[in-house]
Amino acid sequence: MEIHQLQILRELGALGSVSAVAEALEVSPSAVSQHLASLQRGFQTPLTRKQGRTLVLTEAGAVLAAAGVSVVDAMAAARTAVEEFEQTRVGKVTVSGFHSAGQALFGGLIRDLAAHPPGPELYFSDEDVAQDDFPRLTARYDLVLAHRLEHSPPWPSTGLRVVPLLSEPLDVALAADHPLAERTTLTSVDVAGERWVTSRHGYSPDDVLDAVAAVANRSLEVVHRINDYGAASAVVAAGNVICLLPRFTSPAAHDDRIVLRPLTDVAAVRSIDVLARPETLRRRSVRLVVAALRRVVDDLTQGQCHGGSGGRLR
Repeated sequence: MEIHQLQILRELGALGSVSAVAEALEVSPSAVSQHLASLQRGFQTPLTRKQGRTLVLTEAGAVLAAAGVSVVDAMAAARTAVEEFEQTRVGKVTVSGFHSAGQALFGGLIRDLAAHPPGPELYFSDEDVAQDDFPRLTARYDLVLAHRLEHSPPWPSTGLRVVPLLSEPLDVALAADHPLAERTTLTSVDVAGERWVTSRHGYSPDDVLDAVAAVANRSLEVVHRINDYGAASAVVAAGNVICLLPRFTSPAAHDDRIVLRPLTDVAAVRSIDVLARPETLRRRSVRLVVAALRRVVDDLTQGQCHGGSGGRLR
């Protein structure tokens, strides 16, 4: 028994003929008859009978049609409730971010939404996972901030929506008094002989170091594996290692002890995207958070490009 079958039965009782029901619902008379036959298979008692050349409801059919009114009304109310839920500006929106994104964007996101009331209530969580695991997080969070290197496989296209936020270079981070800090750009050969701090295997920027080693035609000396960019920046600032760090979202971007230099012969760029399930993005409150994220990212990148302080390119 399906909603549209109950609706057809109800209309037959109200309109008095299959042809009238077909005209009202803009379907063919044969489609009306097929749906009524399908509905009848669920009951032993006849729901309709012939009255001359016209099909009419039996008493059982009239009882079911009357009961169906409540069902159709309840479904309409449920649909309206969902539509109102999708259109409201307020409500709970859960956001997951990997560590550097959370540090760089969460505070700005709160301030931005506070400046555009009324808005949704945010619930943050930090999830620093390997690239392949980011899409799975959309089962637990409304919005998932995720990153991937530009040369890596794209996000899955089935059951997932991707909203690009930022294309962010990974620069060579050096202590401000490091000899290479005097240069404006660097190559793989320039940095291959240095001691490195990088992330664990399967995380960025470790996967870029293989390309650096290949271009320089020599192995790299990795002495520390640290996933947290704040800790990695502190080690770099001490002066005994170098690292690849994101230009805009790492703490190095605001640290006067560190300078960032672009690597010219390796494509070291990561994409920061918002991942969400299609039905989640139907909610207005969620779309408001996505719009706010875009504004926060614009402010972040413009601030760095127009002369912020610290480890910016200089």
